[in-house]
Amino acid sequence: MPDYVIRYGAMRFLGVFSAPAGRKFHRGAKVIARTDRGLESGEVLCEATAEALGRLKDPGGGQILREMTVEDHHELARIQQQARAEITVCQQHIERLGLKMQLVDAEHIFGGERIVIYYLAENRVDFRELVKLLAGEFQTRIEMRQIGVRDEAKLLADFGDCGCAVCCNTHLVQMPPVSMRMAKLQKATLDPTKISGRCGRLKCCLRYEYETYERMQRAAREEVPGRPPAEGGGEPPAEGGGEPSDTHDDPPDQKS
Repeated sequence: MPDYVIRYGAMRFLGVFSAPAGRKFHRGAKVIARTDRGLESGEVLCEATAEALGRLKDPGGGQILREMTVEDHHELARIQQQARAEITVCQQHIERLGLKMQLVDAEHIFGGERIVIYYLAENRVDFRELVKLLAGEFQTRIEMRQIGVRDEAKLLADFGDCGCAVCCNTHLVQMPPVSMRMAKLQKATLDPTKISGRCGRLKCCLRYEYETYERMQRAAREEVPGRPPAEGGGEPPAEGGGEPSDTHDDPPDQKS
């Protein structure tokens, strides 16, 4: 009985899930699974082979219960519609309480076990009264999760200026650091408006071909001994020194 890699949740978590006895699932199958947060809808990506597991870092886990039925799809659509109403109610309470936070999104777990509120804030927020009001109104557990601007784009952004869906909302699982040195080495424009993504930070795709450009530069130097490094060449600057970089770090979660 194979295990499967499943993508689930608004933040596109990856987990390794066991399947019911005798059941097999194809790539792209929509399923209902039990995670550590409750019952959730998810998408099957692949079997959990040794190669696939080697690419995952601290994956979640759980059990696939069933492939989504027509009724499950209708229920998911109802929950998503309900979540939009919950955002409106939450925003009203935030304004009434005068909390210094920006509401980003609300995620209503499929099984109803909790509602996750995603928000931005410059400083720590005392949201105890907000949690009490929301829990009383929605009759479920409320989880407050503080995020950064990159995760905001992951939740809300659709397309980049390349015309493709934003990477953080499609295939990216982890977002590694990106620096201006990478743009210089690739002879990209240094105009911030053209090399910044929807989140306002340096585009993640500047990282994709950086190692290839480094190998090409090293090969060129070997062909011409004594040739000085091109501007922007060499290893990425160490953390805490060199040129500024976008490290993709987000603030620690504040949970109820």
